[in-house]
Amino acid sequence: MGTLQNGFTKFSITKPSEIPLSNGTTNHLKNLLAETEDLSNMDPSRVFVNKVKRLIVKVGTAVVTRSDGRLALGRLGALCEQLKELNVQGYEVILVTSGAVGLGRQRLRYRRLANSSFSDLQKPQGDLDGKACAAVGQSSLMALYDTMFSQLDVTSSQLLVNDGFFKDAGFRKQLSDTVSSLLELRVIPIFNENDAVSTRKAPYEHCLQDSSGIFWDNDSLAGLLALELKADLLVLLSDVEGLYSGPPNDPNSKLIHTYIKEKHQREITFGDKSRLGRGGMTAKVNAAVCAAHAGIPVIITSGFATDNIIRVLQGEKIGTVFHKDAHLWKNIKQESAHEMAVAARNSSRRLQALKSVERRNILLAVADALEKNQNMISLENEADVADAVTAGYDKSLISRLTLKPEKISRLAKSVRMLADMEEPVGRILKRTELADKLILEKISCPLGVLLIIFESRPDALVQIAALAIRSGNGLLLKGGKEARRSNAALHKVITSVMPDTVGGKLIGLVTSRDEIPDLLKLDDVIDLVVPRGSNKLVSQIKESTRIPVLGHADGICHVYVDKSANIDMAKQIIRDAKTDYPAACNAMETLLVHKDLSCNGGLNELILELQREGVQMYGGPKASAMLNIIETSSFHHEYSSLTCTIEIVEDVFAAIDHINKYGSGHTECIVTEDAEVAETFISQVDSAAAFHNASTRFCDGARFGLGAEVGISTSRIHARGPVGVEGLLTNKWILRGTGQVVDGDRGVNYTYKEQPLKA
Repeated sequence: MGTLQNGFTKFSITKPSEIPLSNGTTNHLKNLLAETEDLSNMDPSRVFVNKVKRLIVKVGTAVVTRSDGRLALGRLGALCEQLKELNVQGYEVILVTSGAVGLGRQRLRYRRLANSSFSDLQKPQGDLDGKACAAVGQSSLMALYDTMFSQLDVTSSQLLVNDGFFKDAGFRKQLSDTVSSLLELRVIPIFNENDAVSTRKAPYEHCLQDSSGIFWDNDSLAGLLALELKADLLVLLSDVEGLYSGPPNDPNSKLIHTYIKEKHQREITFGDKSRLGRGGMTAKVNAAVCAAHAGIPVIITSGFATDNIIRVLQGEKIGTVFHKDAHLWKNIKQESAHEMAVAARNSSRRLQALKSVERRNILLAVADALEKNQNMISLENEADVADAVTAGYDKSLISRLTLKPEKISRLAKSVRMLADMEEPVGRILKRTELADKLILEKISCPLGVLLIIFESRPDALVQIAALAIRSGNGLLLKGGKEARRSNAALHKVITSVMPDTVGGKLIGLVTSRDEIPDLLKLDDVIDLVVPRGSNKLVSQIKESTRIPVLGHADGICHVYVDKSANIDMAKQIIRDAKTDYPAACNAMETLLVHKDLSCNGGLNELILELQREGVQMYGGPKASAMLNIIETSSFHHEYSSLTCTIEIVEDVFAAIDHINKYGSGHTECIVTEDAEVAETFISQVDSAAAFHNASTRFCDGARFGLGAEVGISTSRIHARGPVGVEGLLTNKWILRGTGQVVDGDRGVNYTYKEQPLKA
């Protein structure tokens, strides 16, 4: 049947009885469940999950099947592992599943093909009967669930129902008694509508005012069962993160975390109906609104993640919640964002009051904690990476996401390097005698509160947090959803070593992208925003706030190989600049080559060097014609992979013009033995960093001796290039006198004498 991937373990399937499930996933889910009673990590709007004992989980066709109509075995495996862990922890779990029609259709298509003659295949093939598909697929679907649950030492049961059954009070009583008996025995009841004999013709339109209402799809069936079986929570798993204000693929649509009927009912524009099933988001919202009105909370969230049900019960702010008291929560988000920023500012002021050695000791404790918790961090990161692979993310993102043990060790080392740096806060930068016994000092001080928004790289969280501690700043961090577990683990490790005098709120972790707009409005509390990510992210941040923004949109770095270059050196530099870490923002994206090298064989040597490393090449107009390679669609493109653009230029001035026109102002390199040409290049290239005979990969805060970097800035105000501790400081003026007054400057003899920095 193929390969099954549940987000953590891949395994081949030869027959149903041989399907193994992952112990690693189970251990991870146990760790998550162990934290569900920790209210400190819970979103205020999700505290109600602590009272949940009986829950119904509905999984739709779009979740249990892939885009080609085949079963998504990996997602089914992850679903079963979550339900097993909930079952073990004492939750009463009821599953409502779709997928029988899709599975039956797949099997019947194969059977029709196998039984058809060649002449039959030449005739138009009509659609398969949906009821026949349901009849064939139901037994196969339940056999698969039974096999998966059996391997997890869980017993499941099948209950097929029709809408008409619920009109009978005796049936409803028998149903409730049967389910209660099954749950007492820790059996997981699996419900599905019996499509094979269903008589319904009209779509579901009725609100679930009582249990005698009919249902049209499995969403409304789940809602109806939630009422009838007195569930404490209904979880509807979808193929998107939750309910959006418009179609999820519309970039202007926003995820709605809390549905308020009075506010959202007329504002929402629904996307297409489910690609496979009867329902879609409209059906889910109808069912959720009705169930919530009857007092049963509902959460719509993605079924593509491997642990979203556990996260829901952990109180995380994921998906969209429907609750009868939701209208009372509408101000929670704004208050929490502001309070988080204020708390970070207050903590930063307490941090600044500490002695230098005390701040240093905090950093040393962070480094020790990273090494001590390396296994836990790696486990959480592996789960993130597995999910990213399952979701089909680019290799470049997965590379940035991965936290190998050696990278964690390097992070600890960089934190210790920061700890050993000269104290940056309160350093006297300038000392001037304004007049006799009137001394003016310019000293360094923290900026205040930093908001860092970054994607993919969980190691950035450690670097930024260490820099904030060293520079005495408060910090708010928002990482990408693909690194959610890794970031949470690292944040927990770092804040756990904060002394009580400072408090754990010095560094806040923002968990929802919906909180970003509110944070960007807090120009009275947040002092600097640093976005680290795509051009789109940086541009959106700049357009959305009055807070100063520091960062770079693209990392389009160039290497120019001059006619006087040492070709062996050039090969070494371009190989490192492109292949050492292709996903980095300081990796080479464009190679510029002097025209003379196309005549003496130098260009061919450079091309062969890149080809040996597996680099795919596109050409500018000249290079594509000369080398017979595909012409690039744009010089202003950051590949972040083993791909680059090559172009032939007339001389160093043409190279400079090309870089200044198409570059992003990040890092440029010239390879040449001509010192005069090198100086021309370095002085005229308008970028934050310009190198002579050295790889662009050296443009890094740690490699520059800054200990770490909060990011690389291509702007010209405040800080440029790799931004370390100094880039997170500003200054204040201290004036020390003996009672002097201005009095119209009468009697004041200004001397303006520079004084030694140390009194």
